[in-house]
Amino acid sequence: MKPDEIRKIEAYLKQKFETPKLQVRARPKKDDSAEVYIGEEFIGVIFRDDEDEDLSWNFQMAILEIDLDEVS
Repeated sequence: MKPDEIRKIEAYLKQKFETPKLQVRARPKKDDSAEVYIGEEFIGVIFRDDEDEDLSWNFQMAILEIDLDEVS
């Protein structure tokens, strides 16, 4: 993903999730995706999808059972 694209997605996600600590970072050796962090914690990956006529981005976040134990 291009730097300007990453900046726009980061701004959108910060607004949507209401957290200024969110960061979108380029992935080394990958140009079709970026990593999403809150602070220093990795939370997911955004994939660029331009195979169809409509450009879109898909956010994928895995939630582990151990993560749920921390909040209960």
